Amino acid sequence: MPYSTSNLEATPGPLRVAVVGAGAFGRNHLRVYQELQQAGFPVELVGVVDSNATVAAEAAAKFGVPGFDTIGGLLAAVGRLDAASVCVPTVHHRAAAEELLVAGVDLLIEKPLAASVADADRILELSREHGRIVQTGHLERFNPAVTAARKHLNRPMFFESHRLSVFTPRSLDVDVVLDLMIHDLDIVLSLVESPVREVRAVGLPVLSRKVDIANVRLEFENGCIANFTASRVSTERVRKLRFFQPHQYLSLDFARQDLLMIDVTAAAGLDMAQLVAMAAMVQQAGQHPTAGLSLKKVAVEPGEPLRLEIESFLRAVRTRETPVVSGDAGRAALALALEINAAIGEHARRTGLASLTQ
Repeated sequence: MPYSTSNLEATPGPLRVAVVGAGAFGRNHLRVYQELQQAGFPVELVGVVDSNATVAAEAAAKFGVPGFDTIGGLLAAVGRLDAASVCVPTVHHRAAAEELLVAGVDLLIEKPLAASVADADRILELSREHGRIVQTGHLERFNPAVTAARKHLNRPMFFESHRLSVFTPRSLDVDVVLDLMIHDLDIVLSLVESPVREVRAVGLPVLSRKVDIANVRLEFENGCIANFTASRVSTERVRKLRFFQPHQYLSLDFARQDLLMIDVTAAAGLDMAQLVAMAAMVQQAGQHPTAGLSLKKVAVEPGEPLRLEIESFLRAVRTRETPVVSGDAGRAALALALEINAAIGEHARRTGLASLTQ
């Protein structure tokens, strides 16, 4: 279906975009841009960059665009470039962003925004100096189940997050907090909208030199508590978020893109374990195990989070509005993730396990 531009400012011609970094994430960005272009979205994919010339050439051939091994080569060859996805390893985010922002290019930067808060601050400083859009690539914010859950928020006070993955050699430049948990940190920060008061965390390396499994407890100034578990050495994939708020319990499954609501008032007398078990039964088999309970599967319109994220980014580029996941939001999630890593390090020193987390 052709994309409607009725809600966008008039901009002559399609937005000219490129992808910097042609690894697994970069190829997905290339695919989505190409699909949007073919579907009539006002966007034109004009190039791909990867420091590995062979990788750049392979991606260029697959997606039918010019390939380059430097950003400078891309900028010199394509003329006007409106926007780009930055999908290089995290340690190179700042360097890539600096070159593109100075050239006047709006950016979608894969999470985490940068390798350090100082690097993130430099990126945001340049975005303001050059009047450029910076969106952080926390694509789970665009998961349809998260979008549906936002419509039912009423002062959430307890969160339980599990994000487990089987081991793969990708993203080993960062630990599991910056690799996986940061998605859920970003979502919970956006839902609670209160400063973090206390961080408690433990984590261990298992198959890599960095922390592969971590458990975190956050307490917010408004009294909300959030527990997070993230692992990239699991035997199964689990991506779930559950939270309580006055009179309601909501259970969200990122992978299935579904949302279950339980009226806790109707379920008075049941403990959390029983509520979680009920939620699992409903989500897995659609069963309503106990008569009289107010169980509801909320309508969720399915969609690919990455495509929704990129559509939102291009809309922000065209309208010049603040992105749904701004650079500032990315900085906040990064700062919290790094604070968690510091707490993990302190716990390791306190327990005599520091040598394992270095």
